[in-house]
Amino acid sequence: MACFVVPTAEAIVTTIAKKHIDKKSGESSEIKNPFVKRMGWLNNMLWGGSALLAFEHIWHGEIVPVFPFLTNAMTPVGAVDMLREMATSGVAMAALVTAVWAGIVMITNSIEKKPVEVKNAFRG
Repeated sequence: MACFVVPTAEAIVTTIAKKHIDKKSGESSEIKNPFVKRMGWLNNMLWGGSALLAFEHIWHGEIVPVFPFLTNAMTPVGAVDMLREMATSGVAMAALVTAVWAGIVMITNSIEKKPVEVKNAFRG
């Protein structure tokens, strides 16, 4: 139905936030916060997932080229079901993507902070 709308809305917000942060920090300064530094990854994950979900909904005829574009939004009962799905499935998907991204950022940050061990090939 419209579960992809919530991750799409989050993608819009994070894209605007990233543009604002990039403009504010400028290209000369280094961003220290690993989550801000890797926000592009979150944007890519959200936009990609939202695009795939939208394509799937178009494929199944749930999105149509006439207003209101979502077939469930055409009736009051369908609109209630659509909003319920957005509140449950959409929020859960957006939260899961964000949690996975946060985990990836934390793992990447811990790997980057570890010193590189160089073994001498001749010592065995």
